[in-house]
Amino acid sequence: MSKNWAYLMLSGSALFWSGNFVLGRAMASDIAPITLAYWRWSVALLLFLPFSIRLLLSEWGVIRQNLVRMVFMSVLSVSCFNTFVYLGLQQSTATNALLINSFIPMLIILLARIKPGIPISGIKLIGIVISSAGVLLLVMRGSLENLLALSFNQGDLWVLTAAFVWAVYSISLRWRPTALSAQAFLLFNMIVGLLFLGPFHWFNVFDEPVLQLNAANMMTIFYVAAFASVGAFLLWNQGVKLVGAASAGQFIHLMPVLGTAMAIVYLGEQLFWYHIIGALAIASGILLSLKTSE
Repeated sequence: MSKNWAYLMLSGSALFWSGNFVLGRAMASDIAPITLAYWRWSVALLLFLPFSIRLLLSEWGVIRQNLVRMVFMSVLSVSCFNTFVYLGLQQSTATNALLINSFIPMLIILLARIKPGIPISGIKLIGIVISSAGVLLLVMRGSLENLLALSFNQGDLWVLTAAFVWAVYSISLRWRPTALSAQAFLLFNMIVGLLFLGPFHWFNVFDEPVLQLNAANMMTIFYVAAFASVGAFLLWNQGVKLVGAASAGQFIHLMPVLGTAMAIVYLGEQLFWYHIIGALAIASGILLSLKTSE
């Protein structure tokens, strides 16, 4: 399969995930974060199970040989990442969350090189510092008073944690067995991820309100299940397999562009100066790091 197809897949996943951020913010007061994460993956599992269960059973031997790593990736991708994003969107705007999320490529570059004997060049280090400064500007929302008073928006910090989780997951995809199909891999992730996420929902650890069964809530869950879960994850995992985590990570930069446009049109959010400067700083830092990686 050509790289052009891989780039198209990665662009598609960015589009679907952008809608996920905007919907997560729009419905933050209607669907609680753990509830949304749990039902998102439950519905996704029901949709995906009939098309992938045979592959999972036939490839179980491969999974069993890599069980610990597979469970680790499942918890990161299904149990943690979007749950942290939804927790963040209770307080953070969709625009801020999307821009903080664009720090993921830099995190991938940084974390992928944390190995003994592999130094980080001076230019790469400058890139990391510039990108980190851009994220800090977004988290403190352009106000030095917030930094000095350590008064950060808790929602932004949840989104930043989610970005770190996704970077680790993307790097860990190198452990995905080559003999394992994309369908079996995603189905296993869903099942195991839901097993870990389920107790938080059913025992209502965060004391969330009961989900209301209305049209808007059901349509939201269907979108994040069918498009932001099944569709986006299949496209992302296959794209990473073809071009690698570092190259694939750059497509996350489509999300602030697509998602911010959606947030302005559908949510009425405003674009502030610190959004623009923060985004430019993150992008500049990544370009410096990529240039030294060529």
